[in-house]
Amino acid sequence: MRFAFSLAKADLPRLGLIVLQADETIEGDFRRMIPATTEWLVTRVPSGEELTADSIRAMEAHLGAAAGRLPRGGAFDAVAYACTSGAAGIGTARVASMVRDGVNARAVSDPVTALLAACGALGITRLGLLSPYVAEVSDRLRQVLAEAGVETPVFGSFEEEIEARVVRIDAPSICNAAETLAARGGIDALFLSCTNLRTLEVIAPLEARLGLPVLSSNQVLAWHMLRLAGVADAPGIPGRLARVAG
Repeated sequence: MRFAFSLAKADLPRLGLIVLQADETIEGDFRRMIPATTEWLVTRVPSGEELTADSIRAMEAHLGAAAGRLPRGGAFDAVAYACTSGAAGIGTARVASMVRDGVNARAVSDPVTALLAACGALGITRLGLLSPYVAEVSDRLRQVLAEAGVETPVFGSFEEEIEARVVRIDAPSICNAAETLAARGGIDALFLSCTNLRTLEVIAPLEARLGLPVLSSNQVLAWHMLRLAGVADAPGIPGRLARVAG
């Protein structure tokens, strides 16, 4: 017996996330930040065990195909490529073009684009930057930010190229490094870079101690995607950025 059926209306905002194969952090972070009233779906892009300029270039070749593995049942309100260094290395305009080649997305983001949007919303032009990356990768990110009008006069890095080690940098190490950078002064806020770095737990306590906004890759990306999708209620976003969420 064959039954008739009606199609349900897709009434939830729909987000798509392109995650690095090596990333162990962002999906857990998004579960905490993206409200249940929003649908979000994930695909993975092949990525190297080492994060270098060469591995970023290699990842670029797979980005469009990874986007194309998201479901094709309807348009996405926003799709993001979840790699800070990759977005800087490939270029945000190129990322957006490749994502749209693979999936029907009304808007496209990435952590660099999201960071610049957050800086604009908070009036930030001088950013302290804590990076886990090797020098050539960090330098490219700083260059891209400077070209967009956000200087990074205070900078420090763990200079780690192995993704499996980046994800295991512990909270005290992150906090100690962040506080050392902030003590130099002359900045409007602090940015903790990398979607694989575990940062959500340290944002609020760092803001309380430093008296500065503290931003991170996953935090700004979730915030920006929700804004693009028109989602006003985002109680899971930590830190001062939550005041301008939605």
